[in-house]
Order: sequence, then C-alpha cells, then structure tokens
Amino acid sequence: MAVWVGVTGALAYQHLARVQSGAADTVEAVTTDPASAVTRLEALADETSAARALTSGPIWGLASLTPWVGPQLSAFQTVTASADELVTRSFIPLAMAAEGVSIESLRPAAGRFDPGALSRLAEPAHMATGPARDAAEAVRDIDRTPLVGVLGRAVDQADDVFTQSATFIDALSRTSRLLPDMLGQDGERHYLVLVQNNAEWRSLGGISGSAILLTTNNGAVSLDTTESATGLSRNTTQPIVDLPEDITKIYGTRPARYFHNLTEIPDFSIDGPLAQAFFAQKTGVSVDGVITIDPVVLSYILLATGPITLPDGETLSSDNAASLLMNEVYERYPDPAQQDTFFAASTGAVFHALLEGRGSASAFISALNRAGNEHRLLMWSADADEQAVLAGTTIAGPLPSTDEHTARFGLYLNDGTGSKMSYYLTPTTSLAWDSCPSSDSRTQRQLSLHLDLANGAPADAATSLPLYITGNGAYGTAPGHAKVVGNVYLPEGFELVSAQTTTGADFTQATLEGRTVLTFGVDVAPQQTIGVDVVVRGTSTASHAEAHVTPTADASLDPIVRASCENRAVAILE
Repeated sequence: MAVWVGVTGALAYQHLARVQSGAADTVEAVTTDPASAVTRLEALADETSAARALTSGPIWGLASLTPWVGPQLSAFQTVTASADELVTRSFIPLAMAAEGVSIESLRPAAGRFDPGALSRLAEPAHMATGPARDAAEAVRDIDRTPLVGVLGRAVDQADDVFTQSATFIDALSRTSRLLPDMLGQDGERHYLVLVQNNAEWRSLGGISGSAILLTTNNGAVSLDTTESATGLSRNTTQPIVDLPEDITKIYGTRPARYFHNLTEIPDFSIDGPLAQAFFAQKTGVSVDGVITIDPVVLSYILLATGPITLPDGETLSSDNAASLLMNEVYERYPDPAQQDTFFAASTGAVFHALLEGRGSASAFISALNRAGNEHRLLMWSADADEQAVLAGTTIAGPLPSTDEHTARFGLYLNDGTGSKMSYYLTPTTSLAWDSCPSSDSRTQRQLSLHLDLANGAPADAATSLPLYITGNGAYGTAPGHAKVVGNVYLPEGFELVSAQTTTGADFTQATLEGRTVLTFGVDVAPQQTIGVDVVVRGTSTASHAEAHVTPTADASLDPIVRASCENRAVAILE
C-alpha cells in the first residue's frame, strides 16, 4: 500500500505542480484573451483530472486514516480535488462564455464607455463564483499543524492560488452586475469622487482634500465640478448629521463638521453617506454614490495612460505623481487656494487622459485592481441593492473582520498637527503569534502587534520646510514635529492583555461595531522613533494574522501586514 500511495502521489504532485505554475498566466488570459484561455484551461483540466484520479479510490482512502501519514495524504487529496473543481466548474465555463468579449471594449472612446460590455458575463461569472469559493475554502480549511515542510508549503501555495482565483471571479461577477448601471445605462447618474491626501493622515488614507462631481449617462462620462474641502466645510458650525454615540466617543463630531475629516471613521459605509449629506447641503446635488481615491491611485492610472502634461506645462507621471501632489506642491505654492487649484487640475487631467482612451484597458483594470487590493479605492452606493453587491468586498471599505482562519487588527493613524508632516512619517508594523492552534479548543493564545513610528523629516524641519507643511505650531505642535492619533481596533473575540508606548502615553478604550478600540496620541520629533505595543489573547483557531494599516504615500509598500503562527511578518509603510 505504501509503495502504491508513494508512486501515485508522486505522479499526482507532478500534475499539480504544472497546474500551479500555469495558473497565474491562465487567469490573466481569461480577461485579456478568452479564446486562448479556453485552450489553456482544457490542458490544465487534463492535469487536474489526472491528479484527482490518482489520489482517489479505496487505497488512498484507507491510507489517509493512518497516523501521521494520514493527514498528509488527506491534505494532498483535498488540494487535487479542489483544483479539479476550480478549473472544470469555474474557469472553463467562464472562459467559454467570455469568448467573443474583448477586454478592449472596456476602454472609453471620446469620453464614453460601452455600458453593456460586460453584461453577457454577469450570469456565467455569478455561476462560477460558488465553485471557486468552495474550492478555496476547502483548501483554506486544511489543518496545517501536522503537515511536513514540503507539503505544508505546497498547501500554502495552493491556498494563495485558489484564494486569488476565487477573488478574481467574485470581483468579475460583482463588476459585471454593477458597471452597466453605474455607467448610466438606464439614466443619468451622479458620483462624488473624493481625492484623499495621504500627506495629512486620516484613518482610510488622508484628508478629503477635494471632491469631483462625476456624471454618467448611457456610458458617457463627464467631470462637472470640483470643490475643495475648505469650501465645503466653510460656515459649518453644527454637524451635518448626528453621529451615533459610539462614534463620537472616539472621533467626536469632527467627521460631520469638516469635510477634510470624513475618512477619519475607518468604515466607508458610514463615510459614503456622510459625504453625500455634506455635498447635498453645500451644493444642492444628491449623488448616487461616493468613490474615494488618492494620489497613489492616480500614479497607478498614469502607468496605464502614460505621462500627461498639465496646464502649467508640468509633466505628471507615475513616477512623480505622489511626491508632486503630496509634498512638492506646498513648496511651489504657499497659497492654499493655489494648491487646491493645482491639485484639482492634476486630478482632472488624469481623468481626462483616461476618458480619451489612452493606454490599454487591461492596464487600467490592473491599476484599479491594485488600488482596490491596497484599500486605496473605496466605493459606497446609495442604491441598497448595489450596496449589497459591494458588501463584503475590499472596495466597500469595511472594518477588518476576524474569522476562524485569520485574526485581524485595524491600525488607523490620524494627523493631529494640522500639517502635511505625515508625508515624512514611516510606520513599521509587525505581528507575531506566541503559538500555533492546538487540538485543545480551550487553549488561549496571544497575538502581538508592534508599531514603530519614525519621523524622517530633517532635524532642522522647523526652519527648512515650508510653514504649510510643518503647520507652524497652529494647533499646539512644535513645527517639524508630527502629532499622531492612533486607533487600534482589536480582533473580535480577543481580549486586551497589555498596551504601551515607549513614551508612556496613555490609552483610552471604547467600542465600535462590536470591536474594542484603543486610542493613543504621540508627538514624534524629527529623526525620532516611537514604539507602540499591543498584546491580545483569545481561543481562536486562526493560524494567520493581518493588520489593516492606514494607506500612506509610499506606492511600493502594501498597507496589509500579514503573519502566520510559524513566521514573523514585517511590512514598512511610509
């Protein structure tokens, strides 16, 4: 029996390795060239079918019951069966339905998109979602604890591939259902596009520096007006809406009094309606939805369109967009009104380049996909049915949610300086488990979050940086220093063990949406680093951990910090 299992397992592994090595290119082909994808997928189906056949039958079933070896065989069997389900029941039907659909049909021409470009994929993508999700969950549910090195790594790789595939199919399904209506196929729509500025941190990125009114009608897209946050906040002495008490205990009424502070609340299902109410009161226009982006997203779009020339002759590219819009502009234009004008003109120019059809549709989709994965692109819809489609996705901007596989922190950072000093701050965040899950469900485990906040501004920042960047002490913080107010959302089901900073700063505690929230404030001087440590404890079966951190000005770094119970994962966010 052992020889038989060994031989068939080795053969099955070869088939599975070929599936995993070709999976990424095949997934990309589904969106770029469905006709070629069908042929590739049929070849992968032969591999998955062979692997599944080799790991099925009574001998494998009997061997999977034996100690030590059994869990290895059972895990491998689950991966092969799930791979076969994913390819044959999800990707092949979807790719066949996509034949004849050109991804380039999604590229606008003369400012107009084809609202029905993806409509024929809505039903097959929806049908493919279930099998893909089931396959990904089956692999995710494999107990990794007893697995030996090579098989453990193989299961981890399969988990990544299956999760990415299921996420892709789910996103395609939701997009194909939402996009036609969003593009106004049944009548005119109005959307508010918030452009956050990560140089002055707010929980979901930065202050809502400007708002663009975008109109769609039967695929035609136009940019109507641009309003500054300063203008939209002017003469607002009372909150636009009454915020719930659990929100005001943490954030006060600031998000409902100042347009800049909308995204201080790290739940976009709250921020979207708040922005809608703000804009309606100030302009009389009630929008159908709210979208938020940041200059880093603009840099991703510029990768697709190529560099553009601004009205003042400046060239804006993917390489300089973030630094120019979040730092250099304040050195060039000391007048805030000029800064707002430059910011609005730059954002508008990027959108116009996109609407002119510059670049490829696939490059544009890749840009938006990256922005969504990094929580830099968020959306809320005033239509309850559309919001239900968005719910549960990263672009809906929900609070991080803990499940049986992954414990999730939220680490949200806000500028308390009234400055643009966040551009110079580097938060380095790490996570670590004290142990892996055990067979005893009553065993409590600890999860630690560590944050280092470093101020990289020059030592003479008080005099060498423009007053608008340092804040000039207007809110009680010394010029060149950066006051950071942080909110740590603990994973659900975990209790606080300890929380401390290297400066001895106090923490306050509150509750929002069933999550314990710790709030701290630190003043970081130029060239200084301050540490923050939070330790929690729970009986979770999760072997993975994540921290969702405020997206910053650094386009090269992921705002999602990850760790497993075997490893310590570190991500540096600037």
